[in-house]
Amino acid sequence: MEQQHMQIRIAIADDHPMIIDGLQNMVRNYPHLTLTGAYPDGATLLEGIGQDTPDVLLLDIQLPDHTGDHLAPVILKKYPDIRILILTNLDSTLSLYNMMRLGVKGYALKTTDQKTLIRAIETVYRGGEFLEPPLQERLYQFTRRMKKGSAIKPTLTPREKEILQLIINGDTGQEIADKLCIGFRTVEHYRENILLKLDVKNTAMLVKKALTLGLAE
Repeated sequence: MEQQHMQIRIAIADDHPMIIDGLQNMVRNYPHLTLTGAYPDGATLLEGIGQDTPDVLLLDIQLPDHTGDHLAPVILKKYPDIRILILTNLDSTLSLYNMMRLGVKGYALKTTDQKTLIRAIETVYRGGEFLEPPLQERLYQFTRRMKKGSAIKPTLTPREKEILQLIINGDTGQEIADKLCIGFRTVEHYRENILLKLDVKNTAMLVKKALTLGLAE
């Protein structure tokens, strides 16, 4: 591994100070890594990478103001050369499937060891994709199940149907949360599940497909 010939600029987006401190300390131990910035939320992240663009972004998908499925497409559209590596506590095959489909280059859990994380950073920097073997296998099996079920009209729970109708009505995530007396992140979780069940990538496609299938009015 020719680390001496490789200089990787890294940005971190995470709202937990201990995680940021740990990653900053890790970066200091590797001369071929340089930290360009650490951001506690999506707004400061988008501003920061505009001023100092990294090669690799370590992105937590549960930031206070934005979720990963909102941020990743925005970042990749504006900065197509940034390689996004998800670093999260969310050990969810649904989330893994959704994020990889949006164009991120890797998905790692915060429980992963330092050597594996460095390997993940180097792999995505070179243009490869990184998933640890257990996640690779789960993604493969999940994708197979999704393909088998794609011809069947998706089944939504009553709560998912309720949220889908509010999305089609034009309500924002926060407005839906307020109306249903649930948390914003809970709404985002439901929204992610609905996107996956309907096999679409964004709200516009969701509305179109839901109306076509007769799942909402």
